[in-house]
Amino acid sequence: MAMTTGLDYTATDLNCYDSDCLYHLNTPDSFWYYHNVAYTLTQSIVEGATETSFGTYFYERLKYRVGMQGTWINLGYNRVYFSNARSMARFGLLNLIKGIWGDNLILNDLNYFSEMTNASQDINKAYGYLWWLNGKESFRGSGSAFEFSGKLIPNAPDDLFAGLGKNDQKFYVVPSKNLVVVRLGNNAGETVLGPSRFDNELWEHINLVAN
Repeated sequence: MAMTTGLDYTATDLNCYDSDCLYHLNTPDSFWYYHNVAYTLTQSIVEGATETSFGTYFYERLKYRVGMQGTWINLGYNRVYFSNARSMARFGLLNLIKGIWGDNLILNDLNYFSEMTNASQDINKAYGYLWWLNGKESFRGSGSAFEFSGKLIPNAPDDLFAGLGKNDQKFYVVPSKNLVVVRLGNNAGETVLGPSRFDNELWEHINLVAN
């Protein structure tokens, strides 16, 4: 979940989790690079730990309890949750209030929540556990092996944490402003995974309203 598996990020198919696809290019915990297989395989880990299918576990423990809509769909090796803006906002609000939904305690481990939304390692301080983090002194993007100085999204509040999906599907959580922002639609010109220039451009306009 910290994206420090060391898996070969130069592979042709970053979604393939067959045994002959999983080659290591770097020693685990020595290098950071976003790799789709890393989060896809967490679903199998959940299934093993709970002795139920990931879909059933997700629906019973999260979807139905917070009133989300949508379904998991297999796209080749990748498994994607297709939903809508309102449901994404509900998930964002759940994280804004640290896993509590009305009288339901969805996440009862506040220590994990803190670890999840803070730097999970020192190689890319702008990444927690499957969350992107703002306000750090440097960051690495999802499609690059290089480190860049400065904040991930300079125009956004420092305490922002975000789910930054492919082709500019995004949602941002900002505790200091009690704010959740969801953005769906076509990509903004960069067909990339995770952060893009669009984040900073969008926050320039959000600030005109949010402030």
